Order: sequence, then C-alpha cells, then structure tokens
Amino acid sequence: MSADGAAEQDVLVREAIAHWAPRFTTNGVAVSDFMSVTASVREWSTWADAWIEAGSVHEALGREALVEERLRSAGNHLSTAAVYYHFAKFVFVDHPDTMRRAHEMAVACLTDALPYLDPPGERITVDFRGVSMPAILRKPRGVERPPVVIMLSGLDSTKEELRSTEQLFLDRGMATLALDGPGQGESEYDLPIIGDWEEVGHVVIDWIETRPDLDADRIGVWGVSLGGYYAPRMASGEPRIKACAALAGPYDWASVWDGLPELTRRTFTFRAHQPSQEAAREYGRALSLEGRTAGIRCPLMIVFGARDRLIPPGGAQRLADETGGYLLMLPDGNHGCMNVAAKHRNKTADWLAHHLS
Repeated sequence: MSADGAAEQDVLVREAIAHWAPRFTTNGVAVSDFMSVTASVREWSTWADAWIEAGSVHEALGREALVEERLRSAGNHLSTAAVYYHFAKFVFVDHPDTMRRAHEMAVACLTDALPYLDPPGERITVDFRGVSMPAILRKPRGVERPPVVIMLSGLDSTKEELRSTEQLFLDRGMATLALDGPGQGESEYDLPIIGDWEEVGHVVIDWIETRPDLDADRIGVWGVSLGGYYAPRMASGEPRIKACAALAGPYDWASVWDGLPELTRRTFTFRAHQPSQEAAREYGRALSLEGRTAGIRCPLMIVFGARDRLIPPGGAQRLADETGGYLLMLPDGNHGCMNVAAKHRNKTADWLAHHLS
C-alpha cells in the first residue's frame, strides 16, 4: 500500500495492520488475501465485513468440495474460512452484533471441517462454573494413548486460529486440546476473563482423565499472548501438568495496561465484562503471577520477542529468574514472535515433545 493509501485509513485500521500482520499470514491467511483485504479497508467499521467477504470465498469452495465428496479439500477450505471469519471478529468489539455473526460463521466452518482434517478433530465440552466450555481435540495418527498439549489462546485469539500450531504438536506424536476458556471464543459471552486459570486447569485435566485414549500422566500446556500468562498460571496450581510453554505472555497485566494499543484495551474491557476501561484496568489486577511462581514445579519454556510493542520483555525475564525456566528471547521478535516464527515454533514443539516423551 502506498503512503497516501495508508494515510487514508483510520487509526484503528492502521493499528490492527501494524500490530498483527505476521500473525494473520502465519496462522492461515494467504498473503495476497491479507494485502487485498487490508488495502480495501478505510474505516474500522468496515473491517469485519471485508474479512467476511474474503472468508465466504473459501467457505463456498469448501461447500462445493463437500457436495463433490472431495473431503480433504473440504476440510482445508472450511478450516481456512474459519480463520478468515475469526479475523473479522477478533477485536471487533465495538460492533458486537457483526462480531458475533462472524464468530458464529467461524465456529460453523471449523465444526464442519473437523471430520476431514488430517488428523480429524473432535468437538468436546468441559463444564466450568455452570458453563460448557468448548474445545477441539485432535489425536496423532498411529499413536496409542498420546500425551496431550492443552492449548490456550490469548485475549483476541480462539480455537479457530490454532490449526498451524496444532500441526506442530500432532506431527511429533502429541494430541492437542484447543480450548475456548473464560473470556475466549464461544465462552466469552457467558464467562468473563479471569485470573485464576489454575481453576480452569483442574476441570480440564479432570476431563482428560476420563479419556482412556489419552495419557493423563503426560499433560503439557502451551499458551500465546494472554494465554502466555494463563499457561504458567495454570501450571502454578495444577501439579498434573508436566511441562509448560509460554509465548509472549505478561507477568502482570495491570502493569502493562498503559502501553497497550487502544484496540487491545477495548477488547479486554469487553471480554472482562467491565463497563469502562477504568474498571477493566482495576479488574486486570487479578491477572498476575505475583506470589504464584513458586508453585510452577514443571519444566517451563518462555518465548518472547525483544521488540514486542504490546508487552515489555521485562516480565518474561522476571518469570525466568523466579522459576529457573528456559528463556528464549528473540532480539527481532514482535508480539507473539510471529515475524520470526521459524526461530521458535519448531523448537517449542520439540521441547514439549521431549518433556512429554
């Protein structure tokens, strides 16, 4: 896009592109689609509709493939459409009706794709505080009772975004359980964001223990962005977790609030079910590892980008110092290190496979 074209876009559109572009293309959006869609959006209010339109092309291809019984193609097209619809929804909280419409389209496409993925997926639910939290379980082919990696998204990601990351673990013989927890995805409408994710860990691992086809003695947890806080917080109170990988998570959410992008503050306020950003900032004090790190007794891997513009790297260093965890600090990494994915994604999957072997 030309400098003049970028100047015509409103600040929220420019913010979304600047902060999250590598994440889109790493997690399933074609580069050409990303360029054409973002170039077409001038005002934030039209963001979701542009991504819904792009996603509908992939959904139509998937529905056509289903009719023609080209099932592998159907799974690929529909899961891709789910990613596009997810990015229509991900931080579009100022327009909740459109956001929810896009979200429902994403959920429907991924649900329809699950039987035709390789390996296939299974939609399950886990009860927590009176709400059935949905998750996607996938198991590697040819592995009897595989270890399980619980996958935790961030503030604006959901289980619909995680196919490429799941594949890293599946290829190494680990099952994946991608969860929509409190404040996330399908659970966000009934459960606000919470700080005490060790409580979520209890019910999720209890559920894993009911499955004879999974090895409940080899459970790991992986989280990204705010999920990079949820994962070590879960491990701090759940001794059944044998390994934890935290990517780009904050140590203390309230301490980073003032430096967050406007879209991120709005999204946290919405998903914390708070009436204002001032209330959300205070609510966010519950999201902290202060006083919790002594409870992290499993091996811990921390991945962080030194050029993260959302969350400063000091919290990652503090977490490593307090736990003795392995810190992989990438000097050129952005938030989530999506711009340097090759430098950490395979290494993280290898690390978890080693500790769950």
